Amino acid sequence: MENVHLVEDEDDIYSGYNDYNATFDSEELDNDEGFQQAVRTSHGRRPPMTAKFPGTAIGGRPIGTSFGARIPLASSLGRPVTGAIQDGAARPMTAVRAAGYTSALTRGTTFDPLGQSKGPAPPLEARNDDTPEEKIKILEKRVNELIAESCIAHSQGSLQLVSIGDLNGAKQGGRGYRKNSYPLPHTQTDGTVLFNLANQYANNDMYPEALNTYQVIVKNKMFTNAGRLKVNMANIYFKQKNYPKAIKFYRMALDQISNAHKETRIKILQNIGVVFVRMGQYSDAVTSFEHIMSESPNVRTGFNLILCYYATGDRDRMKKAFQKLIAVPLGIGEEDKYIPTNDDTHANLVTEAIKNDKLHQMERERKSLAEKFIMTSAKLIAPAIESSFAAGFDWCVDMVKSSQYVELANDLEINKAITYLRQKDFKQAVESLKMFEKKDSRVKSAAATNLSFLYFLEKDYEQADRYADLAMSADRYNPAALINKGNTCFVRQDYDKAEEFYREALRNDSSCTEALYNLGLTYKRLNRLEEALDGFLKLHAILRNSSQVMFQLAHLYELLDDPQQAMDWLMQLISVTPTDPQVLAKLGGLHDLEGDKPQALQYYSESFRHFPSNMAVIEWLGAYYIETQFCEKAIQYFERAMLIQPTQVKWQLMVASCYRRSGNYQQALETYKDIHRKFPENIECLRFLVRLCTDMGMKEVQEYATKMKKVEKMKEIREQRVRSGREGSARARREGREGSAGSDSGNSSQGNSSRGDRLSTKLKSLPGSNEPYESSGQRDLDASYVDPLGPQTERPKTAAKKRGDESDFADEELGDDLLPE
Repeated sequence: MENVHLVEDEDDIYSGYNDYNATFDSEELDNDEGFQQAVRTSHGRRPPMTAKFPGTAIGGRPIGTSFGARIPLASSLGRPVTGAIQDGAARPMTAVRAAGYTSALTRGTTFDPLGQSKGPAPPLEARNDDTPEEKIKILEKRVNELIAESCIAHSQGSLQLVSIGDLNGAKQGGRGYRKNSYPLPHTQTDGTVLFNLANQYANNDMYPEALNTYQVIVKNKMFTNAGRLKVNMANIYFKQKNYPKAIKFYRMALDQISNAHKETRIKILQNIGVVFVRMGQYSDAVTSFEHIMSESPNVRTGFNLILCYYATGDRDRMKKAFQKLIAVPLGIGEEDKYIPTNDDTHANLVTEAIKNDKLHQMERERKSLAEKFIMTSAKLIAPAIESSFAAGFDWCVDMVKSSQYVELANDLEINKAITYLRQKDFKQAVESLKMFEKKDSRVKSAAATNLSFLYFLEKDYEQADRYADLAMSADRYNPAALINKGNTCFVRQDYDKAEEFYREALRNDSSCTEALYNLGLTYKRLNRLEEALDGFLKLHAILRNSSQVMFQLAHLYELLDDPQQAMDWLMQLISVTPTDPQVLAKLGGLHDLEGDKPQALQYYSESFRHFPSNMAVIEWLGAYYIETQFCEKAIQYFERAMLIQPTQVKWQLMVASCYRRSGNYQQALETYKDIHRKFPENIECLRFLVRLCTDMGMKEVQEYATKMKKVEKMKEIREQRVRSGREGSARARREGREGSAGSDSGNSSQGNSSRGDRLSTKLKSLPGSNEPYESSGQRDLDASYVDPLGPQTERPKTAAKKRGDESDFADEELGDDLLPE
């Protein structure tokens, strides 16, 4: 009875769940005779049973089976038998009735076995942002956004895009975890924020803040591998040139990195060696570099090792280090694998795809870097490892020929010739380059190009043209050879041919700036200004800060009668070369043409300050100050011109005229006298002396007047000689064309004698060396002159009164301009 549970209340829908019905016991079905009989019938119909359920009894008699009377027993699994009847009480048929279903519940009510039918669902609870959990979620989201933005800005090179204030806010957000009463896993986020903040400090050159932030991370034991950040701290000390502390932190980081991370340790050792080089401790640097070359050799360390040996002057070790350098494996594939084959189309497509991919670009960069280090090392140690420069270079070439860099041997030979050029040994350079005439086409073309350029600089255009043709025949796609050929055509003024070669060079190399510049000059010579302008604008897009290109653009706009554009380009040019006197003078001249005198004065003055020997600038400044009635300021510029051109009398006359215009007549008189002593035959100086002496009532006026008459007479005789000589030569040519020499010999001799008589008469009229000069006829004194600085403004002639004569103004009225105010 302990396994039998009677249902007392039919409405109890959960009754009978723990009961076990023996009907579902399938373990004894094989031994059940009735079941087996039912299975064996053709229609599956079961014979009549004496009882409805096994385990029950009718009239208190148990069901008979093959095993005899059957009593309720526990199943093999120990489950209770619920089919037993106790005291004849009726048992509910729970096995055939659905759980929780009654007929009473189906009438007028809904099916709700769990009793949860209580009306519509309640509304959702409103989100409360004031809870600590929500605040932390919002803060964490903002921190992650700031970190992502700062990383993206750093990758794009915009170091100031994410402000340090935002990153500090992210750091405070990380600290907000610790202030929360609910502990959250914040260690990883906090470390990320601090690390990113330290990097941004270092990128913005805020080194003290970066060091403090790194120190916080390193001291926190919760951050794993934080000791590696001492490398970053050492890098900051290196930038601050605090080399002892940088070495200390590099070594601390090296101690905290296990031997399993070999590449990281090698990089730290390389940094330590570089710091020792900066400190001048080459022996310690050699120790680090030699360890690296023995463990994991690379070209950069090999080059640094050669530099250290060069600094210490160890020849033998320089040679050994160079041999180690050229023996470093690059770890790149052969270039042959990028050559497509004609058989396999699929393989050709793959080859085209990988020909210029990222991996091949990296291989080319690595090979180019290695070649650069080898070339630089050879040029550095060649003069030091042997007794002569040529012997050292030959040793380097022999070593390179026996290495994997065989193609560099020819380049080293060409560099040897270029080094001869730098040493001004042109003969040896030419001989070295001529050795390549029988080499392969690439090297032959390079050598012939250099020879052509050398002869062009020496203005041997025939040889330059010959070697340019040789370079073009060896390599027609060599843009330098085409440019040299075009240059030889340019100097011969064959501009159309030069244009063709420059264009061909641009077709071979569209980024060849030399060809584009020379093509623009050619268009200028052909007066195709618009095409020249287009070419120089393209060149300016490539060379943004080229002063020559800007000047050519300004000159072209000036030729196209667009002075405003010309001035704009000259202003851009001044921003690049602010001390170029020619550009400043050009800009001043354009402003002068536009009528802007003050601006022109500013640029001319700046040009004079940077280069005070430009005669055009000096003349303009002197004329400007005379025009504006500041003759005293003009004197300094004309005096500068006197120093530059002491044999030109006009500058000294201008200085004297400035003194006279400014009212300093005594200084003007002394200047004119000095000019007369230097240039005694200058008529203009004598006229000024006569005029000044006359105005000042000096006794020397007659002396200067006599000298002026004598000089004028001499000038007239000289002009007459020149004129008669020209007439005689013209008459002789005319007589030679009209008649024969024999028939006109008498007339010719008579003509010559008459010309000789006339010349002797004129010579007799000249006074002797000791006789006073007197005019042959009565002539009036011509004391008129023309001021080289232009007409003088009207002013009161207070110094022109004759001494001892008080009656000059007796019969004249004084004007208002002469009366005192």
